[in-house]
Amino acid sequence: MSSCLHFLPLVSFHFPSQPLLFSRHKPSYLLRATPTSATVEVSDAVDVAPSKFISQSRSPEWWIDSLRSKVRSNLLKEAVLIYIEMIVLGIKPDNFAFPALLKAVADLQDMNLGKQVHAHVYKFGYGVDSVTVANTLVNLYRKCGDFGAVYKVFDRISERNQVSWNSLISSLCSFEKWEMALEAFRCMLDEDVEPSSFTLVSVALACSNLPIREGLMLGKQVHAYSLRKGELNSFIINTLVAMYGKLGKFASSKVLLGSFEGRDLVTWNTVLSSLCQNEQFLEALEYLREMVLEGVEPDGFTISSVLPVCSHLEMLRTGKELHAYALKNGSLDENSFVGSALVDMYCNCKQVLSGRRVFDGIFDRRIGLWNAMITGYAQNEHDGEALSLFIEMEESAGLLANTTTMASVVPACVRSNAFSRKEAIHGFVMKRGLDGDRFVQNALMDMYSRLGKIDIAEMIFSKMEDKDLVTWNTMITGYVFSEFHEDALLVLHKMQNSERKASEGVSRVGLKPNSITLMTILPSCAALSALAKGKEIHAYAIKNNLATDVAVGSALVDMYAKCGCLHMSRKVFEQIPIKNVITWNVIVMAYGMHGNGQDAIDLLKMMMAQKVKPNEVTFISVFAACSHSGMVDEGLRIFYNMKNDYGVEPSSDHYACVVDLLGRAGRVKEAYQLMNMMPLGFDKAGAWSSLLGACRIHNNLEIGEIAAQNLIQLEPNVASHYVLLANIYSSAGLWDKATELRRKMKEKGVRKEPGCSWIEYGDEVHKFIAGDSSHPQSEKLHGYLETLWDKMRKEGYIPDTSCVLHNVEEDEKEVLLCGHSEKLAIAFGILNTSPGTVIRVAKNLRVCNDCHLATKFISKIVGREIILRDVRRFHHFKNGTCSCGDYW
Repeated sequence: MSSCLHFLPLVSFHFPSQPLLFSRHKPSYLLRATPTSATVEVSDAVDVAPSKFISQSRSPEWWIDSLRSKVRSNLLKEAVLIYIEMIVLGIKPDNFAFPALLKAVADLQDMNLGKQVHAHVYKFGYGVDSVTVANTLVNLYRKCGDFGAVYKVFDRISERNQVSWNSLISSLCSFEKWEMALEAFRCMLDEDVEPSSFTLVSVALACSNLPIREGLMLGKQVHAYSLRKGELNSFIINTLVAMYGKLGKFASSKVLLGSFEGRDLVTWNTVLSSLCQNEQFLEALEYLREMVLEGVEPDGFTISSVLPVCSHLEMLRTGKELHAYALKNGSLDENSFVGSALVDMYCNCKQVLSGRRVFDGIFDRRIGLWNAMITGYAQNEHDGEALSLFIEMEESAGLLANTTTMASVVPACVRSNAFSRKEAIHGFVMKRGLDGDRFVQNALMDMYSRLGKIDIAEMIFSKMEDKDLVTWNTMITGYVFSEFHEDALLVLHKMQNSERKASEGVSRVGLKPNSITLMTILPSCAALSALAKGKEIHAYAIKNNLATDVAVGSALVDMYAKCGCLHMSRKVFEQIPIKNVITWNVIVMAYGMHGNGQDAIDLLKMMMAQKVKPNEVTFISVFAACSHSGMVDEGLRIFYNMKNDYGVEPSSDHYACVVDLLGRAGRVKEAYQLMNMMPLGFDKAGAWSSLLGACRIHNNLEIGEIAAQNLIQLEPNVASHYVLLANIYSSAGLWDKATELRRKMKEKGVRKEPGCSWIEYGDEVHKFIAGDSSHPQSEKLHGYLETLWDKMRKEGYIPDTSCVLHNVEEDEKEVLLCGHSEKLAIAFGILNTSPGTVIRVAKNLRVCNDCHLATKFISKIVGREIILRDVRRFHHFKNGTCSCGDYW
């Protein structure tokens, strides 16, 4: 073989010494293979074989013509039987018989039979001399999946022609050996063999699967070569259109499409498929319209390509029009992909029953259709139906689940209450040998993250050799779900600097975050109040045209709001072209967190004016806004008119919000009365929790004890219930009861969540825990706070020790207060940032009375604006005052 292909691995290939297939004692040796084999049973030979007398009277030419005719008619098994009869009768095959026979065996994909026919090729002297036979052998081993044999056969061809090289390059593409296919093309040119349009189609395909920069460079050369040689026929143009589309150069695809007068259905389908795969959805619909106007009728492939557009954009009406067209022209019956795409479209548009009707109306149900329906159920959290259909598929339809099936079944198992042994599905996956698939591994990672076993998710992640973008996104989501926000940001950094294995061992560095990555990671920036990192992600979103995506835009609105930048939150909100109910809910909640209740109510009115129907979450946001702003009457009015004015039935969460609204305003008894008015069957835990919090603020011991007793009965392992009641006891001086309550917590193994605060500085987020001295600057911070303490006292500060649960001396209580996490974070911000810089701190718990009071004094003394976000709301401290007006 040419030296320019020396890099190809030499794979040994054993040819059988005896042509066992053609033993005279057992002429149908291999034809007794297992039922799953593609070959024929012995009894078939009896039915098709002619009588001995008639057989012997026929000429060799008749036998060979019959063999070739059977192959042309796709009667592959009959073709093999005719060949066997020829050999039994002693009729020697020629240079025309073997290519036909080898094509039949290749289409049957029977490797064992193919090897024996290959041995026969050598026996009759066609193994070296006939290039036609050799080319067909290359094709045989390509279809049977033996790369080493393809190379070995090609290497032995002494006089390679154009078909030989085409067969090799096509085979290399089939095995996804893209760089090797291009190297073979170079060698073909070096040997002065003229490429054909078939060659160029394979080479363009190889270019489209390279990294973008390299693929475009080589792809343009192929394009230029085609122009120079005048080979721009429909096959080449269709392939080049697909290549440019896959490499992200849609402008080039459009130019080709516009300049090609002979564009046919395949050309249009190629463009539509490229646009859809690259999420250019609106443009795909425009091209479909143009295609129809040109008089080109869509086929099943067109419909199955465009339906995902309706699915992603939730364009139900357009999807129904395509459904009607498919029914009219028979595409639904002829193309199984159309049925699957319709099921997917309806389920993505929340029309699961319509999806099921499509499924039930198709009688030839292949695995893809079953998977589409199971996935549709799982995506809409109809988990019981998903699992039932999965069992029906395996037991009634006799189909075995594949990796796509399990990627949907695993999440359904996690959510379904009927499936108690969640981790057992992992064992099922392993038993079926599907655990090596990346999609299944992603689903398992997500499962363990949701089960609180992030360590197992990490183990699966670390063992995956080739992590794609979905894998990284799944791990980030797992950390965010588990509230390990620092780890989530670290994984994002690793993802952008990772290396992925490309074919032939070539690595390409880094993966670009997509819209899913951004909408997943932005909540971590919000939780840590990491504004600089959030702005960096926002800049990336703008640069990559992702900022106007409704999901990313909504996450940005939330991030800016939770980092204390309400004006930026509103600005991003206004820039989102298409807002859904989630976007509106986020901005309403943003104003509520900052205590701007009237703005939140105004937004609700705007939402209604723009025909966006509010949902349950909208009213949770509105009530929270009213609660933090003291707008009790407005909140109650909206609550009692929810059903009539907005068509939303009040839920247990809404009752909990209104209890908080009344309780925060000091109307604790009214709040308690509302509790007793809650409908039967409602979950009262949230409302009792709101009532207990109100009793802590207003020191209502009597109702506080009732609320705490109910909560401890409902949620015995939630530490905050015990802590709030202990605070009430401590404020009332009932130290014995407070001590007894702490003892019960210890007995039950209930541990109080430690106060934790975060502050961003440079590229890092610094974490402070109450009473902890592990931070490198801990000694310096405590020293600074002691100095600041003296200045604050001179300004009139008196520590509020009512929130200290321990019965110790006042000076010890003050020492304990000094170690609260938000004070340490604020001190760090003052010492490490330049004068005048706004200090932004986030805390995981409600800010205590003393820290709130102290921060007002600190803001005045150091001349800084301090923005503190606790678990409930924002506090903007400036010149000794707080934006909450001491109402929180």
